[in-house]
Amino acid sequence: MTSAVDTIAAIASAPGAAGVGVLRVSGPAVPAIARHLLGRDPQPRHAHFAVFRDALGELIDQGLLLYFPAPASYTGEHVLELQGHGSTVLLDGLLRRVCQLGARLARPGEFTERAFLNGKMDLTQAEAVADLIAARSQAGARAALHSMEGMFSRKVDALLQALIALRVHIEAAIDFPEEEIDFLADPAITRQLDALRERLADLLREAQRGVRLNDGLRVAIIGRPNAGKSSLLNALAGSERAIVTDIAGTTRDVLRESLSLDGVALELADTAGLRETDDPVEREGVRRAHGELARADVALLVTDTQHAEHDLALLSDLPASVERLVLINKIDLAHTHSRYETRADAIWVWASAKTGEGLDALRDYLKQLAGAGSGEGAFSARRRHVLALEQVAVHLDSAADVLLATRAGELAAEELRQAQHALGEITGTYSSDDLLGAIFSSFCIGK
Repeated sequence: MTSAVDTIAAIASAPGAAGVGVLRVSGPAVPAIARHLLGRDPQPRHAHFAVFRDALGELIDQGLLLYFPAPASYTGEHVLELQGHGSTVLLDGLLRRVCQLGARLARPGEFTERAFLNGKMDLTQAEAVADLIAARSQAGARAALHSMEGMFSRKVDALLQALIALRVHIEAAIDFPEEEIDFLADPAITRQLDALRERLADLLREAQRGVRLNDGLRVAIIGRPNAGKSSLLNALAGSERAIVTDIAGTTRDVLRESLSLDGVALELADTAGLRETDDPVEREGVRRAHGELARADVALLVTDTQHAEHDLALLSDLPASVERLVLINKIDLAHTHSRYETRADAIWVWASAKTGEGLDALRDYLKQLAGAGSGEGAFSARRRHVLALEQVAVHLDSAADVLLATRAGELAAEELRQAQHALGEITGTYSSDDLLGAIFSSFCIGK
């Protein structure tokens, strides 16, 4: 697959603290543009000092010109990089001159889109470029770099090859319906399918962790009015972000706070107290609190020793994918000590948002959920990747059910085909123009 035949240009980075700005050009007109700006043919992959002039010969700027001939470039096309100094005004003038010489302004993400279309990277690696630029934590940046280097892609490809091998096994059995031997009853098929499902479950967990490293762990702080939710938000954020009073129902809307705990990003949402109320404003706050829960990775229930068992009902209707944390707050008033327990219903932490006692255990567990300590095996991922892997799991489960119940090879093979298609959507083996448009439109100009 090849990219468009036109040449694109954009400011890749504006002047920073060192006063250096970069303009990038990609496409077939690059050699001619480089020759015109330099006055001679540039030597590939060498930095040339150049005087950049406009159409009337007036000085625009002085800087460096670097030429990367196809296919050994970021996009797989001829690429030109112009480094100038001064201000954005000078870069804009240079960009206008390049466009006069045959380029056009690039769309958001068009450089990386061309790299994908020309086979320089797959779709997960392309998305990791944007994730690296937008990284909000050290852990997220490292994970994005790992995805750029192909860690996630290799895991998906290994799973894909195992899936193809299973498809071959099953479809070969379908081809011999007259044989007396029931090839679909071969235990090897069941073992292959079970192993495939286990590997998929492992990859799904890693991808979910990658989403959290990339987007930040979304924590919805919930509980009845006056349980200490706003005090907890302030304690975790280290500042007086939320209003704290003794009046129940003080928090009427969702208050969000972003913070980093030892290099991992967290998104905290302090919600209105969950209760029945006739106050229309508070009722709207309760509605928004339930909406925040539906989007959360973690439901953090704030309660106390007196109301804990009753308040657990607030966690009863959550999806299985939402982690559950119970914070027994106000231990300073209950005269009990801080501790940490793993129970069947949730993780329980005894602490005081007012004094800070026991909050370190809560922070440690939130960091663990967000991916802290993932090490060199962590990669960045997006929610679309998780949804695709979940769809693969549905098809593999259906294939297993079919083989167990009816040994209908054709139906099992079709489920595996659809699973293969869902896997291919992750790396871009199968991708619609709408999907590509949505992904690359979220990039910044010049990437």
